Amino acid sequence: MSSVKKNNPPVYLRNVIFVAVLFMLWIFLIFFILPATPPLNLSPVPTTSPTTTVCPEDTGLIYIYDLPPKFNHELLRRCRSLNIYTDMCPYIANQGLGGPTHSALFSDQVNGSNWYATHQFIAEMIFHARLENHRCRTEDATQAEIFYAPFYTGLYASSVFRESELSERDRLAVEFTEFIRQQPAFRRCGGADHFVVTGRTAWDFMRRDDDDQEDFGANRLFMLPEIRKMKVLTVERHPWDGTNQFGIPYPSYFHPWISSDVTIWQEKVRKSHRTHLFSFVGGPRKGLGKAAVREQILQQCGRSNRCLRSKCEPGSVLCYEPGRVLDVMMKSEFCMQPPGDSFTRRSVFDSILAGCIPVFFSEHTAYTQYGWYLPDSWQEYSIFVPKEKWGKIEEELSSVAESVVRNLRTRVIQLIPSLSYVHPNSTEPGLRDAVDVALVKLTEDVRQFSVGRKF
Repeated sequence: MSSVKKNNPPVYLRNVIFVAVLFMLWIFLIFFILPATPPLNLSPVPTTSPTTTVCPEDTGLIYIYDLPPKFNHELLRRCRSLNIYTDMCPYIANQGLGGPTHSALFSDQVNGSNWYATHQFIAEMIFHARLENHRCRTEDATQAEIFYAPFYTGLYASSVFRESELSERDRLAVEFTEFIRQQPAFRRCGGADHFVVTGRTAWDFMRRDDDDQEDFGANRLFMLPEIRKMKVLTVERHPWDGTNQFGIPYPSYFHPWISSDVTIWQEKVRKSHRTHLFSFVGGPRKGLGKAAVREQILQQCGRSNRCLRSKCEPGSVLCYEPGRVLDVMMKSEFCMQPPGDSFTRRSVFDSILAGCIPVFFSEHTAYTQYGWYLPDSWQEYSIFVPKEKWGKIEEELSSVAESVVRNLRTRVIQLIPSLSYVHPNSTEPGLRDAVDVALVKLTEDVRQFSVGRKF
């Protein structure tokens, strides 16, 4: 019987098969048996520490209503007709800051994007943009202490100044109050923890149909019951009928990103060579009171070589060029601040930005307006010229001692951060600006109201 010889595979082939089996087992273990390895976190490392994003204890969380667009964004689409005197389209750019402005005066600033041709009546847009990025904002209404309704009241008001039909002029105001009264948070405290912001004066919202006052285009928003229950932040409050109104600064041209931007500018104005005793940026006005003081200022400034004037004639743009305005003020010890078309004027805040001591001729231009922002004692930062001394302004200012002037200027320059509006895109500015000051004061009021309700 013959034997059959087996043909076994070569040794090298057996080794290849063995290795292949081990590899397949390894793949099986990795994908089906062993736990998955957590993915790498490739998100950017935060640029700020968590503690810097915490809302300060003295500031309540703020909820921003998502209003129907007709109360804000739809108004902006009609930017050419928002103001009867001015095309507002250039000014609503950059979230209300306007277009960037360039001047040799700002050329040595580290951050050139601090300066904008900001319109004086645009505070509501800037406030809204600033709050949207604010560290105290919450999207949970149940956690909020303060409620903000971003109704662009000033832009609405100026867009209907020439509307002769009163019901049509008031239409958006009435629709807003109908919306806000239906909100659960509004009903909870009757609106005491709610606020609106306007970049125009209170007079533009307080038409009284039961008296003989001249109709200059005002609506009745601030006279409506729901608004009377809320806080109204305005660049000019009604001095004797504005108990729920609180003055906020007119926006100037400076919108710093971080605290060092402010420090650099403060040092610049502190060292500015002031060649003139006083200056006036403005023109004549109509009306007995306004005309009288401005006529005195213009006459005395024209006669004196110690006065620097920037003429603001009708149609002239000279008084709206940021570099030109601030240059005049930075060359002056004192800046004249008579009432404007109303009691207040943006120039007050321009002069403080320039380190120029404001000189007032009416207590309602600042003293009764900006209690949240200015020292209680007007002698700390300003000069007041009573009516009986309007005829000798230069003599009055010349009598102020140099040491007093130095102290006044030091205090004025210290006020710059809290009277400025930080750039809306800055999330960690490292300073308290005009918006922060307002939130602190609103929080104080709301918390006092809450305590009172408990007793």
